[in-house]
Amino acid sequence: MTTALAPRLRPLPSRKSTILSVLDIGTSKIVSLIAKLNPAEASDTLRGRTHRCRILGIGHQRSRGMKGGTVVDMLEAESAIRLAVDAAERMAGVQVESVIINVTGGRLASQLFDAKVSLLSRNVGENDVHRVLEACAHRGMQHGRAVLHALPMGFSIGETRQIRDPRGMIGDELGAAMHILNCDVAAVRNLMLAVERCHLGVDAMVATPYASGLSALVDDEAELGTAVIDMGGGTTSIGLFSGGSLTYVDAFAVGGHHVTMDIARGLNMRLADAERLKTLHGACLASSSDERDMIAVTKADEDGDHATHVPKSHLVRIIKPRVEEILELVRDRLHAAGFAAHAGRRLVLTGGACQLTGLSEMAQRIVSGQVRIGRPLGVQGLPDVAKSPAFSAAVGLMIYPQVSGIEHFRPGSGRAPAAESDRYMHRVGRWLRNSF
Repeated sequence: MTTALAPRLRPLPSRKSTILSVLDIGTSKIVSLIAKLNPAEASDTLRGRTHRCRILGIGHQRSRGMKGGTVVDMLEAESAIRLAVDAAERMAGVQVESVIINVTGGRLASQLFDAKVSLLSRNVGENDVHRVLEACAHRGMQHGRAVLHALPMGFSIGETRQIRDPRGMIGDELGAAMHILNCDVAAVRNLMLAVERCHLGVDAMVATPYASGLSALVDDEAELGTAVIDMGGGTTSIGLFSGGSLTYVDAFAVGGHHVTMDIARGLNMRLADAERLKTLHGACLASSSDERDMIAVTKADEDGDHATHVPKSHLVRIIKPRVEEILELVRDRLHAAGFAAHAGRRLVLTGGACQLTGLSEMAQRIVSGQVRIGRPLGVQGLPDVAKSPAFSAAVGLMIYPQVSGIEHFRPGSGRAPAAESDRYMHRVGRWLRNSF
């Protein structure tokens, strides 16, 4: 039984500025961000952040070669990644050598493990903490699955539980609980290979709902219990935060692109025209004026000069069933994860597909009582177009290095396996850069 671990990222020095590059590879879009991270004073609402991000460059490209969050055409995906990174490099005047990327496909899954070890002495030391976390990580090993995150959830000594840092405390036995988030190794390998074929290294891989939560949640929401629903083009992913930690992750391959395809089929339109119609006029709840409001529809076999006009209510009737299906899937998976037991049951919606008119009201009715649209928080220099829920995951990738130190990685773990020739050339390139 073997487990491949995604690349490990060293925590950022708390008093040092750095330039960081990230790559949000989605089914509908690819976003490249280059930012400078400067040390920041502690904040009451974003207490976990040690740096303030200032965007230097942004590249935005329509995604190609991706389906359901996984690579289905290597050449197309590589080309789209190159274009997005090149645009960000030109804007920032910086050459990108390595990036942090997100993972949405590959059947994201969560598992909780616990373990106990006898203490070598009465006082808990660093070695004791490492041994108990190692025992948890060992239980989480699975053949064909790549570990993206290994998050300690808390420690126990005797009957005392929910200890955040047991070092220096006295006891006979130390226990720990760990949340391990994994996905299919093949999905990780192909995503890394698409990036490495662009002559870029992969510093770390972050689950998309985790990145969106880091970007859009304030500390109190993560502490009290909040579900982040990232509604992308090809997938909808779920991240449940409680006690200040990520406690559950899930995903399914239905998203905004399925709404677009429903419109294209229902109105006999080209996909590009259906996407534009959804963006300009799409809604999932009916209003009193929908029967009177007429919208222009260009059929697949017509040109723009011969548009047909249909009432907006017809478009709403096409969109509504698919959105209800997505939200019902979210509700069922949250209930299976125990979200119904959380007081308040807050829901934060991110991702481009959550911007449909009326979606938050529908989510309030189907899933939870408290719903808001989540946008990137605490970032400077974002253009207005990027201050939307669609960019929450991309911004969250820049925040991840500030919290990566809480994760546990097995000694000697390295990158998930990539093509041998690409891996060799990457090592040679890194040696040349460091030596000359």
